[in-house]
Amino acid sequence: MLTASELGDYIESRLTRSAFRLEVLDRYEVAADGGDFARYLAGEPDPDYERKQPWLDQLTAEYEAGILNHRVHVLRTPLSDYLRYECEWGYLLNARAGEEIHIIDLAEQPEPEGLVDHDFWLVDDRYGLRMYYSPEGRFHGAEPVDDIVSYQYARDAALAAAQPFERWWNRHPEEWRANQPV
Repeated sequence: MLTASELGDYIESRLTRSAFRLEVLDRYEVAADGGDFARYLAGEPDPDYERKQPWLDQLTAEYEAGILNHRVHVLRTPLSDYLRYECEWGYLLNARAGEEIHIIDLAEQPEPEGLVDHDFWLVDDRYGLRMYYSPEGRFHGAEPVDDIVSYQYARDAALAAAQPFERWWNRHPEEWRANQPV
């Protein structure tokens, strides 16, 4: 089982063309957010860019180098506060930095056939990593998988069924923090 640090090293050492991430949880408890979720809930206008900017710079550099970073998040509206935060302070910024983000909203469509019920990474279409989380969304570890074909199939099914994030987000202004009841 790989730790968060080992997971980052694993991906970085193998990434040359593409990194795909499937996300299926409604919440992730991530210490690396630097308290941004609490800032978001408190009504702060922006994330901590001193912490966030290196990640955005990395996404931009990889985009400019021709590396495709893309993900699909399977979710259901109405969104939890965490997913609203993830969309506004994560996905909007990541997309501007070059990441392709897609959404499958299970309130709008059925779950596509072939999707797996857990998070995973697929790196360069050759290396699969199954992600393990607690019920609260705390990362427990990642495990390289041998059955890469089922993860390729799940990725293809997810991408075929998903909508581009920005188009989906623009259709859901009721989910924007600015439009939430106080």
